[in-house]
Amino acid sequence: MSATQATNGAAKPAHALDYDVIIIGAGISGMYQLLRLRELGMRVRVLEAGTGVGGTWYWNRYPGARFDSESYSYQYSFSKELLDEWSWSEHFAGQPETLRYLNHVADKFDLRKDIQFRSRVKSAHYQEASRSWKVSVEDGSAYSARFLITAVGPLSAPTMPRIAGVETFKGESYHTGLWPHHPVSFAGKRVAVIGTGATGVQTIQEVAKTVGHLTVFQRTPNWCKPLKNGKISDEEQKRIKASYDEIFKRCDETYSCFLHTPDPRRTFEVSSEEREAFLEKLYDTPGFGMWQGNFRDMLTDREANKVISEFVANKIRQRVKDPKVAEQLIPRNHGFGTRRVPMETKYYEVYNQPNVELVDIKETPIEQITSNGLKTSDRTFEFDMIIYATGFDAVTGSFDRIDIRGAGGVGLKEKWRGGIETFVGVQVAGFPNMMMLVGPHTALGNIPRSIEYNVDWVAGLLGYMKERNLTLAEAKPEAIDAWTDFVREKAEGLLSNEIDSWMTGVNLNVDGKSKRILARYSGSAPEYRAWCNKVAAEGYKDLALA
Repeated sequence: MSATQATNGAAKPAHALDYDVIIIGAGISGMYQLLRLRELGMRVRVLEAGTGVGGTWYWNRYPGARFDSESYSYQYSFSKELLDEWSWSEHFAGQPETLRYLNHVADKFDLRKDIQFRSRVKSAHYQEASRSWKVSVEDGSAYSARFLITAVGPLSAPTMPRIAGVETFKGESYHTGLWPHHPVSFAGKRVAVIGTGATGVQTIQEVAKTVGHLTVFQRTPNWCKPLKNGKISDEEQKRIKASYDEIFKRCDETYSCFLHTPDPRRTFEVSSEEREAFLEKLYDTPGFGMWQGNFRDMLTDREANKVISEFVANKIRQRVKDPKVAEQLIPRNHGFGTRRVPMETKYYEVYNQPNVELVDIKETPIEQITSNGLKTSDRTFEFDMIIYATGFDAVTGSFDRIDIRGAGGVGLKEKWRGGIETFVGVQVAGFPNMMMLVGPHTALGNIPRSIEYNVDWVAGLLGYMKERNLTLAEAKPEAIDAWTDFVREKAEGLLSNEIDSWMTGVNLNVDGKSKRILARYSGSAPEYRAWCNKVAAEGYKDLALA
């Protein structure tokens, strides 16, 4: 059904619906969206699968989980009072502190009274006759609302590996994205970690501190860079709090909302000595500096990327004592920065420990999980614990797990089967009154910065509609085509879009996700905001409103 056809139905009176808005998810985006819609006087209900707020930081309790963006840039900026009263203890905060912060926000703004916990959404179906959404929860309850807002996150659907016998293992087993709330001890135990992505890297370096024996099963190594974390002193705390305007202004100006921006020079514009000195400095800079603040052609010029990748490869060779192991840890199928770069603290040194072994499962694949361990093509292992650091069904996975059906009963999963098309990552054709926060084709990067903009834009749209008694919003086909063309244009020439990763929609653990798609917006955050601001300034003429 087209946007024009969709406007022909008569809206159900607001008082006949349970809520004006239902939000799925009580993470950073869902919490802030609730607050903004409350300010508009709307009746809002947040449905959350967990027992508490926090989203990503509620579920990901695995050892070593922490920010890879500076703490003071990865927080809400909307309240000066909140900024003044909260003090981060580290430059890159760990998960427990982040969860405390989000609970503090929930308490401060009394958010929990509008959040329904233990409520995993099973389905969301658009009701054409009443211009509303019917949302059903796994416990059998159902609710109606004019608008549906998904705040489900791009990395929130954990995936298990396709290995036979997973259910037969009798020891302890955990997925990093579904870590238990109780403490887990590794002392004296034989532990396996399967996966060396970002969560695997963080987990491995923590488990290795106390483990009896650790075996790491690696399919694809990743380029990792030292995090260089540290405590925030009292003096630094004062400087940070006095600089928040400047910090958030810088985030607004940079390509991906991080505190780092590319160097204006090209890799080969400088001498080899200057280049080496610059890369040494970046390698020693805390956080994403080497990824986001490198030479401006690093992610577009193959030769430039090769030079920088070889610099990092040599760092790995220097840090890992066994030359064979060092070579196993160096990626061969992608260059530095073409995937999101995991930040680490003595990760490579873990492999110098006598009680740690690295197994390359491309050479010797895992054939099955057994009752007391696992079997590869050439060996049998016994373990007390298996940790699955096998990542997430990214970007669309959290949508796929809900039966979302738009006009005419068309499923969202079916709609996206041939490729993702959206309007500024917020709306999808044929799904009236549904808004996505941090959905496919929005500006990602430093997620909270993207979240606040997304939330404010959606709140602006709903406020505009409320003032005019409008009850239907759906992006026009030509607006979706224009935005999708822009997303495609911005993807051209980037080496990262030639690589299999979650950022290109590839997940070998999920059916139908073995080929690359245009899964994300690769342009800059300022360009994204300029497009969205123009839409609002022109009275949302890119949307069919009724």
